[in-house]
Amino acid sequence: MKLRLCLSLVVILLCLSVRAQKPVKIQFDSNKEVSGQKFAIRDISPGLPTNWDNYNFVVLEFRITTSQRFHIGFTTATGYNELRVMSYTPNGWNKLAIPLKFYRRLPDAALDLAATYNQPRYTGWINLGGKRGPLQGVDSIGIRMNAPINNPTFELRSIALSVEDPGDQYLENKPAVDEFGQSNLCEYEGKIHSLEQLKNEWETEDKEIIPTKNSRKVNETTGEMMDRTVAVNLYNYSKYGGYLQAKGKVTGFFHTEKIDGKWWFVDPDGYLFLSHGVDCVSPGGGGNIRDLDKRNGMYKELPPQDLNANSPRRGASFGAWNLFRRYGEGYPEKSREMIVKRMDKWGLNTIGNWSSPEVMQMNKKAFMFQLRDVGIEGGLMGLPDVYATDFASKVDAGCKASVEQYKNNPWLIGYFTGNEPSWLEQEERLCSMILDGPEKPIKTELKAWLAKGDTPERRKQFIFKTFRTFLETVDLSIQKYDPNHLNLGIRFGNVMGIDHEILEICKDVFDVFSFNCYDLYPKKEMMDRAAEITGLPMIIGEYHFGTVDRGMAQSLWQVNSQQERGVAYRYYTERAYQHPGLIGTAYFQWCDQDLTGRRDGENYNCGMVDVTDRPYQYQVEAVMKTSERLFEIHTGKLQPVDQAPVKPRGHGAMPDFWNK
Repeated sequence: MKLRLCLSLVVILLCLSVRAQKPVKIQFDSNKEVSGQKFAIRDISPGLPTNWDNYNFVVLEFRITTSQRFHIGFTTATGYNELRVMSYTPNGWNKLAIPLKFYRRLPDAALDLAATYNQPRYTGWINLGGKRGPLQGVDSIGIRMNAPINNPTFELRSIALSVEDPGDQYLENKPAVDEFGQSNLCEYEGKIHSLEQLKNEWETEDKEIIPTKNSRKVNETTGEMMDRTVAVNLYNYSKYGGYLQAKGKVTGFFHTEKIDGKWWFVDPDGYLFLSHGVDCVSPGGGGNIRDLDKRNGMYKELPPQDLNANSPRRGASFGAWNLFRRYGEGYPEKSREMIVKRMDKWGLNTIGNWSSPEVMQMNKKAFMFQLRDVGIEGGLMGLPDVYATDFASKVDAGCKASVEQYKNNPWLIGYFTGNEPSWLEQEERLCSMILDGPEKPIKTELKAWLAKGDTPERRKQFIFKTFRTFLETVDLSIQKYDPNHLNLGIRFGNVMGIDHEILEICKDVFDVFSFNCYDLYPKKEMMDRAAEITGLPMIIGEYHFGTVDRGMAQSLWQVNSQQERGVAYRYYTERAYQHPGLIGTAYFQWCDQDLTGRRDGENYNCGMVDVTDRPYQYQVEAVMKTSERLFEIHTGKLQPVDQAPVKPRGHGAMPDFWNK
């Protein structure tokens, strides 16, 4: 106790002494691929110890003029060690406490990649990257940025150390978030400044008419004529979103067919179908508030707490409040109808993963659904303990609860089993974690397996064997309770390096091979390899592009402007459908993420729609243009657009140089 009191006193004294120092400042250079600077810690915080073994947090007081991710690193006796950081308060001073365990050791086991690498704080968030090692001989701090947008600046006026978590602190008098859920610290084209302005824009959209016409078609089962209403649009979609100009077999449910060397979904009425979709389709997104008690002074005005009373999200939400302002008491139903209207207009025919059940169950758009309660464990990096005596019964119960309700619903395309398991390419580490962990059936089985030979390859084979058992058990339960719909697989997070044997396992179990691909475009050689080994058609479950003008982080692939987001969408999506095996894409996501972070901290500008329930015009115009062309691109009659975005950048490792 005495040691902790002394250390806390040291931290207080250091903070007091640092306030007298002049802030150090960096002007990032947008003409350089990487821009940044290192500073001697003694020049910022004289007297700060160089051995940080007895501390758990480093506390930085800084201001940055952008929400673009940047790297904070320390030079130690064993090398340079850095993390990615994003600020929720661009242009405002804040104090951010970073847990030092993120620098010292690999991430804790978690369910999927996002849960593993994203770490929430209160004035910003952290993404785990860079090296790991002891924090001894710490003598300098480095701040750098990959592909800076618009020459942002960074100022640092305090570095302190702490044993206990001191929390984060917003240090400005001006609130960081306005009454509409927008950033209050930056200006941009189209920003809302009054409710009157917002209502005028909503009214303009409300008055837009999606032309329809009545038509008749023959019911191929009964021979009777049926009336239907279809959108007079450029997409020539059937009732379910298939292409009226091309047919396959009629089965009453979605299935897949390979025709003239090209894979397709086929809709329930037999029309060829490419799943052009969006994830997280839900009204009222982009403005949820968490940890309010730890964010003093950040919000200008809080939404009513009870608007989300019937939502799984619950709690204060600017997204829900804006919909209430738009539609009044009936906002949930009216906002769902607007979603369908927008999808009709934009040519989107599929509601992707993570979407609102209420939107899916309208049965106005085809949808995909992820299974729940199938035994996936965060402590096993997303791998279930298939050796537990109750594993099969739990999977059976979880599948029954998930799929039985949809068994006879023709609007459902199929089910995903999981998303981005974090154990891939970490099999040896996972085995070590199992062996070092509590006594469980999977530990007993692994020890027996390794007793016959303990090599890296045998450890990998144990994980693969366990994974196969998991997938086969789930598939049997799906077929038991719903033989009508497709097994869409697991949305893998890294297909380029995925093991050949994993692809072979997928071949034996899935109807479709799915993966998420955050890149400038999905590489042909990657898809060729997956298609050749699995023999299956493919879905891209997530991709997106974002920028920083809205005070949010720029997504996993950044571009320089909102206009460039549309350019990037067309470049990626059209190239994807050029591949003969690609039959579906889902853009991530419908609405921007929460400005002050979702549960894992992410606050990406990645939406089709913003927190004020307004579409991003450049983005949706790009979607419409691509929607018109997808059928002919996939058949080979049209080539994809060749205009690429200017200076796009991915979320990969920082190049190993400074100021180039």
